[in-house]
Amino acid sequence: MKKLAHAPHTIALRLNGVERSGECEPRTLLSDFLRYRLGATGVHVGCEHGVCGACTVTIDGAAQRSCLTLAVAAEGRDVTTAEGLAPVGEQLSVLQAAFRRHHALQCGYCTPGILMSCTDFLKREANPSESQVREMLSGHLCRCTGYTNIVNAILEAAATINAATAGKDPAGPEVDSQRSDAGSDV
Repeated sequence: MKKLAHAPHTIALRLNGVERSGECEPRTLLSDFLRYRLGATGVHVGCEHGVCGACTVTIDGAAQRSCLTLAVAAEGRDVTTAEGLAPVGEQLSVLQAAFRRHHALQCGYCTPGILMSCTDFLKREANPSESQVREMLSGHLCRCTGYTNIVNAILEAAATINAATAGKDPAGPEVDSQRSDAGSDV
């Protein structure tokens, strides 16, 4: 009976828009399955307790900690990692480009998880305030940046997405009022 409990299962899911599958034991965490079985190395594991947020992915569009999710729970689901954020044929998504412009990362270890939480957050909150962004970020630990540049990048990305949706020039005053060209704190 014990042998059956540890028998490998084949897990099939859609990873970053591509149907993928791999074998794992029922107790395998989604973070480990994505990194070591499917090669999605943008999924980082920091605390293994769901506290730091480095392992955040989206499952069916909702941000979730992959270190707290069993791989078998992702069977048949749509999983997106930071590697899947940029539109096909483009180098960076709007959010990733804003992070780059604002120097919103240093070592980069926490960045993929933050990007995934931001992606979910900006779908739910199209025009966030600074305090809403800071509250969303409270579920992530970053020891390098101090968060100010991350907040500025998220606010700029929201403005850019809103301007594009409204058919406005994304480089208009709404974006410029939140941009720090030198990358310094605003």
